[in-house]
Amino acid sequence: RWSLAVVPATDATRRAHARAEAFLERHGVLTRGALDTERVTGGFSGVYRVLRAMEESGQVVRGYVVEGLGAAQFAARGAVDRLRASSRPPGQEHAGTPEAVVLAAADPAQPYGAALAWPELSGEGKHRPGRKSGALVVLVDGVATLYVERGGRSLLSFTEEEDALRAAAQALSRAVRDGWLGQLAVQRADGEVALGSRLAGVLQEAGFRATPKGLRLRA
Repeated sequence: RWSLAVVPATDATRRAHARAEAFLERHGVLTRGALDTERVTGGFSGVYRVLRAMEESGQVVRGYVVEGLGAAQFAARGAVDRLRASSRPPGQEHAGTPEAVVLAAADPAQPYGAALAWPELSGEGKHRPGRKSGALVVLVDGVATLYVERGGRSLLSFTEEEDALRAAAQALSRAVRDGWLGQLAVQRADGEVALGSRLAGVLQEAGFRATPKGLRLRA
């Protein structure tokens, strides 16, 4: 038997506070650009008033956490501490193997196209990256390195550094082999035929196999 449950009413202040907390948990460091990806009534200014009140009560901190994103940056104290622990002085090289991660382009953890502008593309093709459903971004040491368009038939690169591209290709390979992605059949890379592109070498090193249409990797 079904019955209609009565939803308890909540006042506007509690709803606004809960919404601000959800955004902080989702983004880590909350900026105006990060909220551009959210459907927020009243935009950033509507959430800003709540964040200011949370700052005054000591629930969040406000500061210049990420360079270039303006002064209106809010974060939980734990998030700031973790960023400090993982940060490196300007110009210091990353020690050891580059860390690569594959994220959905629209994932809140993927900052490009929201809090951060997309880097310049290495190739000359007409395609452009975006926070699109089905697309993927490979970050290497936190920097956008490869963009996989929806369907996996086209790749875009943001760097010419071989080590970063190699790490990104290996991350894609692991994602396929671990079952996170079904398969990738790359036909175009930076606007060129995949087999003749400069990405062909690092992709084949990562386990992609040549086919008449391009480069393919299956689980």
